[in-house]
Amino acid sequence: MPHISFSELKLWNECPWKHKLVYLEGIKVFEGNEHTAFGTAVHSTCEQLVENNIKNAAEYFQEQFLKELQGLPENYELKKDLVVAMRMQGCMLTGHILPSLKEYFGKYTLVSVEEKLYEDIEEYDDYSFKGYIDLVLKTSDGKYHIIDWKTCSWGWDTRRKSERMTTYQLTLYKHFFCIKHNIEPADATTHFALLKRTAKKNNVEIFKVTSGNKKTENALKLLNKSLYNLTNKNYIKNRMACQGRFGPCEFLKSQHCN
Repeated sequence: MPHISFSELKLWNECPWKHKLVYLEGIKVFEGNEHTAFGTAVHSTCEQLVENNIKNAAEYFQEQFLKELQGLPENYELKKDLVVAMRMQGCMLTGHILPSLKEYFGKYTLVSVEEKLYEDIEEYDDYSFKGYIDLVLKTSDGKYHIIDWKTCSWGWDTRRKSERMTTYQLTLYKHFFCIKHNIEPADATTHFALLKRTAKKNNVEIFKVTSGNKKTENALKLLNKSLYNLTNKNYIKNRMACQGRFGPCEFLKSQHCN
């Protein structure tokens, strides 16, 4: 069944033409680096920790990080100093994960880890919304807490924490999670958990993200708008996105986009 993920929606919102190149034509330039390897390894460590599957989190992180680095393209030249720093930083982070959850949420029960969403979209019932929720906890007040881990360097500023597209991820996760489990939206809250690689304190920062009715309505409007344009093959080039936050688009001035 046709589906759309949040990452796909986010890329479409950035530039429909880039979305076409990546998702429809399968053209990918970026294949990972030290930062993506670090993020994947830390995420995996978080999963194993909350499920109580590992005894030595630092050792597990080291194994996963090495595995991810080995999976990078053969012609990719690793930045050795960065890798050494990341190995130390990842081990340090592992000791803060569970204590931070307990400090922030108090007493909780684990509901799910990496929970799969594959729910029908109301206005496009031949499409499903696909996603994976990093972590769902339930506290003694009966509230469900939807949490997404985000690795970063020193943290996010106020603007990033409230950025529309960043927070829409949790808004849509909450909406479809509640549909899946027949839960009232008022009984679910959303949170980002920042895993800060270079911060000197507050290495795991958890904060609540508002996902009320109006915001959910706006997120669903964007989702439906993207599906309308995708089904009608409207692949517009967004020239305003050629220079992004982290540098120029990888397709800029290439044979795929000129």
